[in-house]
Amino acid sequence: MNQRTSKKTTEKQLICLPIADGFSSIRCLSPKKLRFEIEYSLGKGTTSNTFLFFESNESTAVLVNPPGENFKEIFLPALKEIVSTEITELLVVTGHINPNRVSLLRELAIEFKNLKIICSNPGAKLLKELWNQVKPSKPTINNKKKSKKLVFQALWKSLIRPKNKVNIPIPLIPELQLIKQEQSISILNNYKLTLIPAPTARWPGGLIAFEEKTGLLMSDKLFGAHICTAEWSEKNRSSTDDERRHYFDCLMTPIVSQVIRIIEKLESLDITSIAPSHGPAIDSSWRSLMNDYQRWGDQQSKASINIVLLFASAYGNTAAIADTLAKGISSTGINVKSLNCEFTSSEELLVAIKTADAYLIGSPTLGGHAPTPIISALGILLAEGNKQKPVGIFGSYGWSGEAIDLLENKLRDGGFEFGFEPIKIKFSPNVEMLKILEETGTKFGRKLIQAENRQKRQLTGGISITKSDPALLALGKIVGSLSVLTAQKQEDDSNINGAMIASWISQASFTPPGITIAVAKDRAVETLLHNGDLFALNLLNEKNYQKLLKQFLQPFSPGADRLKGLNLITSPGEQPILPEALAWIEGCVKQRMECGDHWLIYAEVLHGKVLDQNGITAIHHRRTGANY
Repeated sequence: MNQRTSKKTTEKQLICLPIADGFSSIRCLSPKKLRFEIEYSLGKGTTSNTFLFFESNESTAVLVNPPGENFKEIFLPALKEIVSTEITELLVVTGHINPNRVSLLRELAIEFKNLKIICSNPGAKLLKELWNQVKPSKPTINNKKKSKKLVFQALWKSLIRPKNKVNIPIPLIPELQLIKQEQSISILNNYKLTLIPAPTARWPGGLIAFEEKTGLLMSDKLFGAHICTAEWSEKNRSSTDDERRHYFDCLMTPIVSQVIRIIEKLESLDITSIAPSHGPAIDSSWRSLMNDYQRWGDQQSKASINIVLLFASAYGNTAAIADTLAKGISSTGINVKSLNCEFTSSEELLVAIKTADAYLIGSPTLGGHAPTPIISALGILLAEGNKQKPVGIFGSYGWSGEAIDLLENKLRDGGFEFGFEPIKIKFSPNVEMLKILEETGTKFGRKLIQAENRQKRQLTGGISITKSDPALLALGKIVGSLSVLTAQKQEDDSNINGAMIASWISQASFTPPGITIAVAKDRAVETLLHNGDLFALNLLNEKNYQKLLKQFLQPFSPGADRLKGLNLITSPGEQPILPEALAWIEGCVKQRMECGDHWLIYAEVLHGKVLDQNGITAIHHRRTGANY
């Protein structure tokens, strides 16, 4: 494909790629992750893909999935260079509605007077709610000694007007064309767009577009991956597998039943390629990716423990908290069902609450109150929820957070047991808080599994089958080197690290020298072990390993620094090394393979050193292969 690239603007780029006559993709690239990608980014940047149907001699243009405000400074000039603002009609198809997207739609409405937005019914509701709202922003106050009066003034200004937009009036909301069910529309140059409503709890206004002549499915949030790449499509299926699975785990897991229903709708389409809103297109292996989505979803749906997650989110911050908690819980093998209370009927809420083994409920604070849908959901939970089952509450706020206080007081007074302390976050969660949230979810999930296992032992009279299973007893005779795996990486201005005891380790290759390590899915350090990440393996010494075992086997609170207070040295890749270790190896993750409740990590050995020439490797002996 021929392509035209803009000049770099604040390290972002724009590429225009022709797909067919009068049909092109406008792709905005950012080598750095953006605010809205922080919850599920692997630090590889992102791509926002928009699709344009337009010929220079036509009076109408159709824009599918415009980007958010993050790319305004490069997207709007490029669009106006291609499409005249005096055009008779600009149709904008959009499914992902949030404040970031609405902000750019308002800019389009200012530039293009004949703008019409095509959206679903829920999308129209969100657009009307958000069109005249201004998202609160964090005030910047550098001098900690400033008076409370100045702090108050800064906060007040951030709430009444958006940053860098002084005295710019908000335009009237454009005409809306509603897509209530699957509908096909003919557009210029004999193209035919089939628009398919695809609502989920995370994206109630979801709308997928399929162009018949080219067979291109513009899948919006489905099948995405956050990768900054100038290539139109991925090289092969394995080249983006890690990123696409991570994207699924972070965003699709709590809405997996809804996602599977959408995929079933897509089965009848004559698809030749899939182009999501984020990341490269999938040309040759889209069927494989669809099958993987269904397979990954089946793994969750077969879980024996089910949690219902109820939430509403005005600006996306509460939804980000919900996603991160759900990811942590799901890593333990528990099924999380996410329901957006604004778009869920009372009947569906009632069924979900009655069949759940635990409850999570989250709310923003709007004008000092919880949104009405959350109040209604709380009422159903108080009336129909089982008080013997644990509950967790969370939410974001911009001023005082009364909604979270309301949830806590009502549920405590109602006699519910809390699975973790209420989570109350001002504005949006930062990197450190996201780590705490994910580990909070993991800890919550483990508690539920432990309770289920205790109940099973009571039913069997305390007899453990695994202790007498001959195959498991034989499996336990496989020994491994006792080690401490450590990893750290820089995230924005934060240094994120993790560590765990590892014994399922083996050399895997000679050329290049490589190792494999099995890492449980619910280990906190697992998030630091994706393709391209560095880590250190500290092989423990038989003569002094007990102290280090005690250090790293102790229970840590969510988000705790596992390496705090230790005397460390660093590898060439700045990974933490324990001086007491027998030897250390620095590795770079090259592949990940899912193996039941573990990830098998293959890494190439970059550096290493023996620290005690006379030492002996500490070995882990087990009684059974049923546990560590």
